[in-house]
Amino acid sequence: QVQLVESGGGLVQAGGSLRLSCTASGYSFSMYNMGWFRQAPGKEREFVAGIRWSGTNTVYSDSVKGRFTISRDNAKNTVYLQMNNLKPEDTGVYYCAKDINVGRTTLQFTQSFYDAWGQGTQVTVSS
Repeated sequence: QVQLVESGGGLVQAGGSLRLSCTASGYSFSMYNMGWFRQAPGKEREFVAGIRWSGTNTVYSDSVKGRFTISRDNAKNTVYLQMNNLKPEDTGVYYCAKDINVGRTTLQFTQSFYDAWGQGTQVTVSS
């Protein structure tokens, strides 16, 4: 079955960096777009970044653009989220997610386009 496992979260001071990883199994990873979402305490889960199955296109939310970078290594079935210049408002549980459709040409911001989720990894940024 499809499984997504995130790692790399932790506690960091504002201005610091973290690199999240998400390793996938149970499906043809290289054929699906992937996304990163996050959920802050008391808030709804929101889109952070997405990457096309080929790795050739990426998209970011306005709140992280210029600070976060999404990438993937299809040989390792892993998608990454490099987070630099972290801010306290970046605190939350970060989830990776798999697109429902194989080989989709457009990147999607909405959770309903994703059908598999990891368990999440906690990121806490102190001020």
